Amino acid sequence: MFQKLHQGYVHSRRVRVLSQLFAQLLPLKASVLDVGCGDGILAGLIVKSRPDIQMNGIDVLVRQDTMIPVTWFDGGSIPLPDQSVDVVMFVDVLHHTTDPMILLKEAKRVAKQYVLIKDHTCDESFAYPTLRFMDWVGNAAYGVALPYNYWGTLKWHQAFNTLGLKLAHWEQSLGLYPFPASLIFERRLHCLTKLQV
Repeated sequence: MFQKLHQGYVHSRRVRVLSQLFAQLLPLKASVLDVGCGDGILAGLIVKSRPDIQMNGIDVLVRQDTMIPVTWFDGGSIPLPDQSVDVVMFVDVLHHTTDPMILLKEAKRVAKQYVLIKDHTCDESFAYPTLRFMDWVGNAAYGVALPYNYWGTLKWHQAFNTLGLKLAHWEQSLGLYPFPASLIFERRLHCLTKLQV
């Protein structure tokens, strides 16, 4: 029941809003790698509004019908040479790993210009159970790994500093959810960041 409600009430708006936000952050004529792209619907919408962008994806599970070209990867090593794309992007991917630093290091290695991340922040009271519920509703039916590995704002910034990634943009009011769902599921539970390599 929750999954059907999410699909009909939230998913299409979330994809539309995120595609607009990412389209604004991507540099002109960028080659972009979408890590953990799934069906590529979000990436496909970005390309539709930004036809100057070249977009490819990688995922641990390659689906039959994808909106962009998708290659399989093992979930740890990005199968590309150093500095081979302009931008590496992660959309709600890193909290599905047991150690986000592994993929962040790989992103820094592969990207020439930027790493873009949309993920979660776990700072507020009741943030953790809310994020767990959101994650389960959005992903459990698809067999996605759910380690519920959410970082707080401080841990994100420490990771960026450790890797030498320079913060170019940080935003937490994304407008992903319609009212009244936004009162529960928006808050400051989301972050969008642009990092210069």
